[in-house]
Amino acid sequence: MVAFVPSFVCFFLFCVGVVRDRRRVGNAVLLGLAVVFAAIALFLHLASEKAQLGHDLGVALLTLAALGVVTLAWFLIANGITMVRKEGRSPANLLSLGAGVALVALLALLVTALVLHTHTLLVVAATAVALAGYVAFMFLCFLFYGALYGRLRIRRRADYVVVLGSGLIGGTTVPPLLAGRLDRARKEHARLSRRGRRPVLLTSGGQGPDEKLPESHAMADYLVTQGFPADLIEREDRSTTTDENLTFSKALMEKANPDYRCVIVTNNYHVFRAAVTARRTGVRGHVIGAPTASYFWPSAMIREFVALLVAYRRTNAAIFLLVLLSGLFIWWLGWPSTGAVALAGQ
Repeated sequence: MVAFVPSFVCFFLFCVGVVRDRRRVGNAVLLGLAVVFAAIALFLHLASEKAQLGHDLGVALLTLAALGVVTLAWFLIANGITMVRKEGRSPANLLSLGAGVALVALLALLVTALVLHTHTLLVVAATAVALAGYVAFMFLCFLFYGALYGRLRIRRRADYVVVLGSGLIGGTTVPPLLAGRLDRARKEHARLSRRGRRPVLLTSGGQGPDEKLPESHAMADYLVTQGFPADLIEREDRSTTTDENLTFSKALMEKANPDYRCVIVTNNYHVFRAAVTARRTGVRGHVIGAPTASYFWPSAMIREFVALLVAYRRTNAAIFLLVLLSGLFIWWLGWPSTGAVALAGQ
C-alpha cells in the first residue's frame, strides 16, 4: 500500500484544487500524476507478486504503446489531409498533419537508433522520447481534465451569458461554428430563466480587418432572427482575442453589476483554455461548450493545447531545457557505453 501513497496524495490535492477553483491548470496535472503513480504502483505490486506476470504485462504495455503511436500517427495524418481539403492550408489547419508527421519522424529516429547502435544517436533518441513523453503527458492531462471540466454542472446563479466570437463568413455572416455557440447560449439562457432570473446575453467580438461589421453585432443580429429578445442582448465590440473577449466583457459586467456572475459559451474544444483565461483575467464565471464537427476537433484541440503551452511558456521552457541538459550530460558521461550498446544488439 505504501507504493500507492503518492497517488493518494495527488488525488487528494486534485480534489482540493477542484473545490477551490476548477479552472486551474494544476488540477489537470495533479489528476494525471495521480493516474500515473497509481499505474506504476499497481505494476510494481503485480511484479512483486509474480515476476513473470510483471514481465508479461510490461511487454504487453510496450506493444500496445507502439501500436497506439502508429495508429495515432495514421489518424492524425488522415485527419490533417481532411482538414486541408475542407478548411484550406492555413497553419492552424496543418496542426494534426504536422503532429502525425512528427510521430512518424520520432518512430523513424527510434528504429534508426536501435539498428545503428551508435552512442550519440541513442542519446538523441532517448532525449526525443523524453520530450515527446512530457508533451504527451501534458496533452492527455489537458484532454481528459478538459472533458471532465466540461461535464461539471454549474450550480451558481448567472447574471450574464457571454458568447465568445469568431470570424464571419464574407465579413457579415455568422458561420456554423459560431451559430452553434449562439444556439448553445440560447439554451443556457432559457435554462437560467426557468430558475426565475433572466440574464443578459452578452455577445463578445470586435471587427477584424476583413470584416464589414463587429462580430458581436452579427451575433446579435443572428440571435434576433432566431427569436431572441433584442432588449436582453448587450454587445462588446472591441475585442480581437480570447483574452480581450473576457477582459472587455468583464469591464462591462462589473460596471453594470459589481457582484455579477456569468456563464461563458464557446465551442467544446475551447472550453478549458477559455476557463483558464477567465481565471487569469479575473472573470467570475465558468465555461460551457457547443458541439464541433468531428473532423475539425483534432486540429482545434492541438491548437488549444499549443496555446496553453505558450501561456505557461516559462514553466514548459524550463522543463524542456532540463530534459535537453540531462541528455547532454548523459552523452558527456558516455552512457550507454559502447560495450553496453554492443551487448544490447546481440
